[in-house]
Amino acid sequence: MGQLASEDDRIFQSELESNLSSFRRKLEEFELLTLLSSEDDSKNAILTIHSGAGGTEACDWAAMLLRMYLRWIESRGYAYQMMDLLPGEEAGVKSAVVEVKGEYAYGYLKAESGVHRLVRISPFDANKRRHTSFASVFVYPEIEDNIEVEIKEEDLRIDTYRASGAGGQHVNKVSSAVRITHIPSNIVVQCQNERSQHKNREMALKILRSKLYQLRKEEEEKKLEKIESQKKKIEWGSQIRSYVFHPYNLVKDHRTGMETSNTQGVMDGDLDRFINAYLSLRK
Repeated sequence: MGQLASEDDRIFQSELESNLSSFRRKLEEFELLTLLSSEDDSKNAILTIHSGAGGTEACDWAAMLLRMYLRWIESRGYAYQMMDLLPGEEAGVKSAVVEVKGEYAYGYLKAESGVHRLVRISPFDANKRRHTSFASVFVYPEIEDNIEVEIKEEDLRIDTYRASGAGGQHVNKVSSAVRITHIPSNIVVQCQNERSQHKNREMALKILRSKLYQLRKEEEEKKLEKIESQKKKIEWGSQIRSYVFHPYNLVKDHRTGMETSNTQGVMDGDLDRFINAYLSLRK
């Protein structure tokens, strides 16, 4: 009887540990999602990789990074599409652009923006010397082409007035012209070409919608320019992460201090520890 109770205790303890582990993992995922609260975090991402100076060595390193990110993308169940791929002259890739589709793709991948440095014994060097290579990774939030412009009625001030110019008696006596002020943006549009106030209103709203669309595009471009200005030169001293394959195995993120000796696991897409550490640091 005592032996049976002991066996039941072990099963119960095993289940309890499993449930506790699962709960802890879900709690960590929830805490991570609370860090992804900026406007762009939930969007799809555009991932770009560029090889640094160093010819074949750098191109091979860029190809290794591309493989690493594709493995990470697949592990998260995201979809991706290769938008552009420029092969190296002898091996690897000079540059690659990947569209990553999935919830919070940009929020997670933005942690990878920066210069990545590799130290290894070169497979392209007959003398088996140690080489250092650089590649840059940059991530943009995907901006939809078909941006919908929502115009709320309460954001509009609509004034009617008598049209000026040619038009005879009708123009002078009827307030058919329409002026619309979009209060949040202070954009003012007007239309008086049509005889009908209703048609002038429709035309004015059409003009307003186009202007708001253009304003939105300009704001998005400014946002990209701000992101673009954060780029660093692809060289020594500006790296965010180092990958050392010789004389020891170590991947270290210089922003957070996170490191691991499991270099193969990282190159196979095990990046969550680095991404999580970066997001936690920025909270």
